[in-house]
Amino acid sequence: MSQINIRSSYDIVIIGAGMGGLTAAATLSKAGYSVVVLDAANQAGGYLAGFHRNRFRFDTAIHWLNQCNPGGIIHTIFETLGTDYPKVTLQKRIKRYMGDAHDYLLTNKPDGLKHQLQAEFPHEKKGIERFFTDAKELGLQMNTWGNNVRTAETFRLAEKPAFFLKTFRFILPFIKHIRFTGEEGLTKGLNRYFKDKRLHQIFSTEPDLLSCLVPFGWAYFGDFQNPPAGGGQAFPEWLAHVLKSFGNDIFFHTKVTKILLKNDTASGVELNHRGTIYQVNSRYVIAACDVETLYEKLLPADAVPQPLKDRLRDAKLYGSSLTISVALDCSPESLGFGEEAVHLSKQSISHTEQTSANAETTELIVLAPSLRDKTMAPDGQGTITIFMPAEMEQHDYWKTTRDAEGNFIRGDAYNQFKTELAEILIRRVEEKIAPGLRSHILFYEVATPFTHQRYTGNRNGTMMGARPGKENMKAKVAHYHTPIKKLFLGSHWAELGGGVPIAVKAGFNAALLVLKEEKPNQLERYAQYINQKITADELRNDPAFRPYANNWSRKPTPAEMLAARRGTVEE
Repeated sequence: MSQINIRSSYDIVIIGAGMGGLTAAATLSKAGYSVVVLDAANQAGGYLAGFHRNRFRFDTAIHWLNQCNPGGIIHTIFETLGTDYPKVTLQKRIKRYMGDAHDYLLTNKPDGLKHQLQAEFPHEKKGIERFFTDAKELGLQMNTWGNNVRTAETFRLAEKPAFFLKTFRFILPFIKHIRFTGEEGLTKGLNRYFKDKRLHQIFSTEPDLLSCLVPFGWAYFGDFQNPPAGGGQAFPEWLAHVLKSFGNDIFFHTKVTKILLKNDTASGVELNHRGTIYQVNSRYVIAACDVETLYEKLLPADAVPQPLKDRLRDAKLYGSSLTISVALDCSPESLGFGEEAVHLSKQSISHTEQTSANAETTELIVLAPSLRDKTMAPDGQGTITIFMPAEMEQHDYWKTTRDAEGNFIRGDAYNQFKTELAEILIRRVEEKIAPGLRSHILFYEVATPFTHQRYTGNRNGTMMGARPGKENMKAKVAHYHTPIKKLFLGSHWAELGGGVPIAVKAGFNAALLVLKEEKPNQLERYAQYINQKITADELRNDPAFRPYANNWSRKPTPAEMLAARRGTVEE
């Protein structure tokens, strides 16, 4: 058995070292609280943790990155902590739409694609103009998202009317598009702009109209960024450093087994670290973990009303993926890849077939992370990542078996099957995008929805939690306050939507809820900053908050360490 040097009590226990949990922890540490973060994995990051093999680092989660520019959610929140956070660069080549008979590139200058489409489809010129105009309007709204970073639950009663008016103005441009969902809805929505089916085919795998418009809106305002040096893992690495710089703790290989309750109020947690059981007392618990695990396994059966559990169980979630992380003996650009995400689809088949679990027909997304960031692979080599949409129940649960307790067992059939699918996807990418790809592969790793569930704890291996949409909004799926006092949600389950910005926002707001109850003066300073009445520098240096030294230094990647050793030998 292994021991950890964990205190018997903290002000706040945070379950989960993903972006939500770490943002909450860093924010509360700066506010003066004692904090401990607990995670069952072996490193920080949750879905952003990634992994490394043989001097290659693999970024498995970031399909796209946004809201890191001034005015964005991530930039707005990170600026409250310090100025040494990982910096991003503008992504110029954004999204490549490749089909049976089309190949279009969206860049950070969308009007170039607009003019190309208008030249190829002159009979749809006006509709194409309206499509890009509407997308730009959405992009303008999202460019100010950082000014709407607070959730309604952090406002005082007197402030809420103004908040709801501001929120309504923000979402107003989205309302006219939100009803066009599903295959039939998408067709109706696109028909509002153009009737030519060849234009429809560009978006043939999208789930709704907003998914078509939003990337163009982001592109207009430069809101696609390349991950920072070191990959997406640099974000949780920095937040963990901030947390520890204030003398607070983070422990891995640590599974929370129970929320401790006293008079229907959270009073701490019970945890298991490598077979040793600990109890840690606290005044608050922030659950930045899977909400179903929290409500079904960590609390008494009667602690959460059954209707709420049912609504969460029926929530519409984002899917998972089959993810292939490929190491190359050459650079991705030598095989024809750019910094853009390539969306490879087949318009000769139905929408259902394009979004099915069939590896021969489903849409693929292909990225070249080491092209965006040379620190990810040794000199002269590279990485690509291939994504296929997937769900846990598909393929007879991916050829797993079950033990006597009903747990899934990943055996030989599972490993063989996921390799067979990977080979199909690699062949498709080689045929359509990168001739000769197979001969340059050093090795690859395959992750299924079961892999994603195992490393993140998210139900069904979902990548981002609950989808925005009418059904989830009506069911009130997203929430910060739980039925237990002093127990808040602080991950993407607290919000509809997903990705790094939503996780960061959720963790930040969970921290603000603690301040609302205990330190309203600090909450007011955050409100002044978000409302642009004070600067980030004024907020950071306010004597009500603990000073942070801005002394983070990124750990070198395996490839950088190899290069340094080679340089030393040569010297």
